[in-house]
Amino acid sequence: MIISLALLGYGASGTFLALLQKKLLQNFRISFITNIAMFGLSSLICFIFAQRFPFNPEELLFDITQWRNLAVIYLTLSLPFFFAANAIGLALIHFRMRLSRIYAADLIGAGFGSLCIVLMLFVVFPTTALRLLSVLGICAALLAVWETELKSRVVWLLLLCLVIIPVVIPETLIQLSASPYKDLNQALRVTGTRIVEQRSSPLGVVSVVESSKIPLRHAPGLSLNAKTEPPEQLGLFIDGNGPSAITNVSGGMSGLDHLDQFTSALPYHLKRPDRVLVLGAGGGTAVLQGLQLGAKHIDAVELNPQVINLVMEKYGTYAGDIYHDGRVQVINAEVRGFLAAIDKRFDLIQVPILESFSASSTGLYSLSEDYLYTIEAFKQYLQHLVPGGYLVINRWIKMPPRDTLKVMATVIEALKREGVKGIAQRLVLIRGWQTSALLIKNGSFTSDELSAVRIFCEQRSFDVSYLPDMSADEVNRFNILSKPYYYLGTKELLGNAPDRFLDNYKFNLTPATDNQPFFFQFFRWRSLREILSLYGKGGAPLIDTGYLVLVATLIQAITASLILILLPNYFYHRMHKRSDPMLSRSHVLVYFTALGLAFLFIEIAFIQKLMLFLHHPLYAVAVSLTAFLLFAGFGCAYTQGLTNTDNDDAQFTSGIVMPATVILVICTLYLLTLDKAFIYLIHLPDVVRIIISIIVIAPLAFCMGMPFPMGLSQLGQHAPDLISWAWGINGCASVISAVLASLIAMHFGFNIVIAIATLLYLMAAISFPKPLAGK
Repeated sequence: MIISLALLGYGASGTFLALLQKKLLQNFRISFITNIAMFGLSSLICFIFAQRFPFNPEELLFDITQWRNLAVIYLTLSLPFFFAANAIGLALIHFRMRLSRIYAADLIGAGFGSLCIVLMLFVVFPTTALRLLSVLGICAALLAVWETELKSRVVWLLLLCLVIIPVVIPETLIQLSASPYKDLNQALRVTGTRIVEQRSSPLGVVSVVESSKIPLRHAPGLSLNAKTEPPEQLGLFIDGNGPSAITNVSGGMSGLDHLDQFTSALPYHLKRPDRVLVLGAGGGTAVLQGLQLGAKHIDAVELNPQVINLVMEKYGTYAGDIYHDGRVQVINAEVRGFLAAIDKRFDLIQVPILESFSASSTGLYSLSEDYLYTIEAFKQYLQHLVPGGYLVINRWIKMPPRDTLKVMATVIEALKREGVKGIAQRLVLIRGWQTSALLIKNGSFTSDELSAVRIFCEQRSFDVSYLPDMSADEVNRFNILSKPYYYLGTKELLGNAPDRFLDNYKFNLTPATDNQPFFFQFFRWRSLREILSLYGKGGAPLIDTGYLVLVATLIQAITASLILILLPNYFYHRMHKRSDPMLSRSHVLVYFTALGLAFLFIEIAFIQKLMLFLHHPLYAVAVSLTAFLLFAGFGCAYTQGLTNTDNDDAQFTSGIVMPATVILVICTLYLLTLDKAFIYLIHLPDVVRIIISIIVIAPLAFCMGMPFPMGLSQLGQHAPDLISWAWGINGCASVISAVLASLIAMHFGFNIVIAIATLLYLMAAISFPKPLAGK
């Protein structure tokens, strides 16, 4: 949505310039400087204004005001980009003989900017970063005054006054205003609860919460038979979601008997593991459980260094210094990358519940690319088990069943692809009143182990949902459902027609893959009418709101593009028919539409592909954006020499056909080999993998940077009045492409997104606007 609204600002700028470019160019210096200054000022002011409109995605289908608020937020936040694009567009039109150089500078600056903002967010909070960006924008206007040699003391004085505004605005006005339905805000409504610590990084804002009057107790899935309560805890929230808990163990490990009353404790009752791997350590609950139940050594992997620091240092004594325990090794890494770089095997690999129940149950995670729950991920986990070792995956219980059955389907498919025989003998599924545990063994379960499972569940009133040797009368005994859904679903998935079961199920349970890593995407259109009929009867939590917000954003993007970009341009050019252009309007339309769609399709797809290879989402975003924009800028600068030639045929061949052909060849090669190459190279050090990623992106981005300035230069020579129109068309396509790429990836995978982008570049090459015959 952010990418889409940013590009909406660029597209609307094209319309604005088309309507007013003559007046603006007559006063170029003032227009140019004013738009830059407005960009800096509006970056902060628009954010403050947008926060005054509450948006709750769960009500999107039932409350028209949510659509209004979403539209206001969307349009308001696009304004800073509108002003920035006006400044860039004015420069491109005014200095059109140096168009390629100017656009190259814009792309190269954007490349460095995307890297700098990631680094900045490690140092300051998002609101502080916004203040700094606002100040930088106004300072850029001061630079423009000097560069354009505008000799006006009034302008200098006015801009110096504007610089002060972002600095003096009270913090209360720009403080992040999260949804009142988020877990953090719900927790803060409890009397005596307050935030005692906050840390920020590009991975999110981490908040630590304590309750002085009602001690916090977070024990999801605790058996109703438990005789001891958890010790006092601190809540740990990330971006308002959670909590996970930091448990008070300052007095020793004696008060942790409750940790044996979770479904996740099951594998410890089948065998005492020597080496345990926890994938997502968080506040340390799973680590505490392992220590309490006899694990000899625990490797705890956690992606967020802020969380590790809080548990190790700030609250180290409170947490019993568990991350300093000689039996525990804490690793700051992304799970898949960590496993790819080691040869260790484990007796137990544990995947705890890593997101809040409320957010997960309402589908807000459906847009998140999660490589922890794909077929390839489970294959990787299973390959790191010792013979007879266990993999345990914990999920929330939801009705109708979604998460647990989707995990089961994914695990079964992973085992099939590994060529495992007798899959049904390797699986155990149990559930409590709130959580489930799927246990996968590297080998077949023995009768003694199955007996131990039954005893474990009997003592804690957990239900056995699947055992290899169970009968139908063993299910649904304690936490009774209208039907034994989990047992029946597992039997179907292990049966002769699992595909038929998946096709007929009312939610999407198709296993996620690295190419389509949307595990939490359960939405199916055919179920929407039935779910809507349950409104007011508890049906709202069944709606996959994340997916619907994406669809709503696409509708909004198309509508806004039509109203703000295409229609004004259409009527403007209808009114100016007398200025008959030397180029085909239809060719201009197709050319710049194809480029607007294709560039972001490839960029977004490669961000996802690099997430696994670089072991970290931040590395992927920073490297992808910086490399794509930087080398696209170099490609753009290269076209300056091509556009200076008088030979149109040579210009066309060199500037359009060549890059389109190279993009086709490179993308085809990458689709066939890149995933396999990344798997082969994934164990290399971080620096080497970053260099490889840049080398992979560089030739592709260089060629992707050439067609757009070549097209604008062609317009500048033969139809300068169409430059702003083309700018708007490209912006309109880009607005839609950011959202459309995500929807296509959800349904067909990121490889299809890249393939479509390749075809779009070929379409652009074919439709390159050439002078009409006789003109």
